[in-house]
Order: sequence, then structure tokens, then C-alpha cells
Amino acid sequence: MAKKNTLGFGFMPEEDQHHFLVLLPTASKKQSVVIYERFVWDDAAVQTSEIYPATGYKKKIILDYDKWERVKDALETEFNRTLKATNRRVAHFKSGQNPVERLLGKEMLVLLWAIEDCDPTLIPVAIKNWLGFSREERWWLFTMTNAITGDADSKRGWRIALRYAITDNFQAEEKSQQDLFASLMQ
Repeated sequence: MAKKNTLGFGFMPEEDQHHFLVLLPTASKKQSVVIYERFVWDDAAVQTSEIYPATGYKKKIILDYDKWERVKDALETEFNRTLKATNRRVAHFKSGQNPVERLLGKEMLVLLWAIEDCDPTLIPVAIKNWLGFSREERWWLFTMTNAITGDADSKRGWRIALRYAITDNFQAEEKSQQDLFASLMQ
């Protein structure tokens, strides 16, 4: 059976235009990575709707490029595992615009929100803990965090809790991820 034709990481605008757009720097690695949640696809080579301040649409995160580089491979590997299981083409992040299917985008933001303000040495712990969650658990964490602190400038409440739960949990090797999830619920 032929692989489903997708854009970026599993995005099929003819099925659902809701997606995340990852903007990776093209000129300098000193620039930040910016991610938007979008509900419109322009059918243009370069997307313009809902990604500029004039539209009033809020960014989901602005992340240091160095931190992005530390998680990019884990994101690609996990996303491609999911895409293969659903008979979609695999992808790789490249400079410029990278569309990400909405559920994968939710999972991605859980990890990125957790590391945005953490010490970079904690990123391997965050990746390990993030990988230990099921997709449904990641979606739930996204939903709870996004409801209160989902825009790029809201770094309080659930965003802080997510960071501590995913980056400061050094017991991950001794506890199951279900135990970690249960501790988040308490």
C-alpha cells in the first residue's frame, strides 16, 4: 500500500486544516524557534495567515535554538514511529516552515513547554520522561496546560508544573511512567 501523501509531519490539509507550524531559523542559529497553532492552511509555498503579529494570533512558544537542537532528534524519531504506524510518510525538520499534524503538535508542545526555561542539563531527563508517557497522556497534559497558559508569554501555573514534573523527576528509572502520571494528578 502506498504511503499517504502528507506535508511535514503527517499534516494533510485536505482532511483537517488544524495543525502546528514550526518555524526554524533560516539565517542564523542564534535566532529562536517559533511555533504556532493554526487553523488555516494557505496552499501557498510560504504560509502567511495567522503567523504574524498583525493577525492577533498568539504564538505557542518561542524556544532557544540550542534547546531545540537537543530535542529535535527525539521528536523526529517519535513522530516518525507514529507516522509509520499510520502509513504516512516520515519527515525531518528543516530550516523554514515545518507543518506538524495537530495531535503530534500537542505532544511536541508538552516536551517543549517542559524544557523552555529549564537547565539544559535536564533535557535528557525530560526526553526520557516524555517518551514514557502514552500519546493520550501527552494530549491530556497539553489540554490542561494549554487551557490556562497556552500562549508563548504565559509561563506560569501549569507550564511551571509541567517543567518540574518532566525535568526534575529523577526517580523515572525507579518508577513507572504511570506512577509519574498519577503523581501529576495529585
